[in-house]
Amino acid sequence: MPQELRAVEWTGSGLALIDQTLLPQRTELRSVHDVDALVDAIQRLVVRGAPAIGAAGGYGVALALIEGQRKGWSEAEVRAAVARVREARPTAVNLMVCVDRVMTRFEEGLDAVLEEAAAVQREDVAANRAMGAFGADWLLERVGGDRPLRILTHCNTGALATAGWGTALGVVRELHARGRLEVVYADETRPLLQGSRLTAWELVQEGIPHHVQVDGAAAGTILRGEVDAAIVGADRIAANGDTANKVGTVGVALACADAGIPFLVAAPTTTVDLATKTGDDIHIELRAEEEVLEWAGVRTAPAESRGHNPAFDVTPGRLITGLVTERGVLEISAGELPGDRLKQ
Repeated sequence: MPQELRAVEWTGSGLALIDQTLLPQRTELRSVHDVDALVDAIQRLVVRGAPAIGAAGGYGVALALIEGQRKGWSEAEVRAAVARVREARPTAVNLMVCVDRVMTRFEEGLDAVLEEAAAVQREDVAANRAMGAFGADWLLERVGGDRPLRILTHCNTGALATAGWGTALGVVRELHARGRLEVVYADETRPLLQGSRLTAWELVQEGIPHHVQVDGAAAGTILRGEVDAAIVGADRIAANGDTANKVGTVGVALACADAGIPFLVAAPTTTVDLATKTGDDIHIELRAEEEVLEWAGVRTAPAESRGHNPAFDVTPGRLITGLVTERGVLEISAGELPGDRLKQ
């Protein structure tokens, strides 16, 4: 993927976001210059992926300050606007962490806020590069042998979902760069098809061989022995290793456990929420039921049917072989828990 392509970019007066609702048919930038537009972009998944919305949220503090200056807001009104950004999506902890971090510079003014937001973005790219190397090393040592690997992934975890490079897809890109990747199975990822629209698009940019498959095919592909390992991202990781990720992830983990192959989660340490003790405490966002009752605006289910549309599910830590972070790989199923080691 071209290095100049970024899902989130500060322009000097606002944000330029790649509109991920339009990919892969069109690649367009959406300009964001106020808090309402940023909240809308986050909630409509114009920008999505836990690290990417974290970066956008950090710059959201700057947007609130600029808008407040323009409209004559009080400090309380500016802080209320920042709170709206922070709460735009409830499951992904990165948004809250990054907004809170940038807010530590709030009293110093706009330049300090922008400096901190840029640091958040830089550090995410560096973290992604590091976890790509750690994850590739671990996989090649444990399951590599002498042949290239076959990897399954779910949802989108590449440059589009982060400040750059990618988390789980960053590991895939690292394997490809080393000549140790045979093929990627990309789950289409319901209900908004982030796998078939976004992951496949990123894989095409990299020239990586891949198959897009329906989510219901993933378990069978794994159990037939066509996959060496699965690697996914995360939106929130509890202190005991339970992990929230895009809905459908837990089925992949169960199949990997039955097949006896690694199931890895790749995420920066900002995704670990030690205040959340277990997955039972993770709030699961429910999206509009029309997303599963309709297709392209046309009703596909009976008029009497109701939709159940959770955006995420929670994979128990016991099913997660390893957590890949910028600090290395924790073997969660073997008892190395984030709450014990990551944020000491």
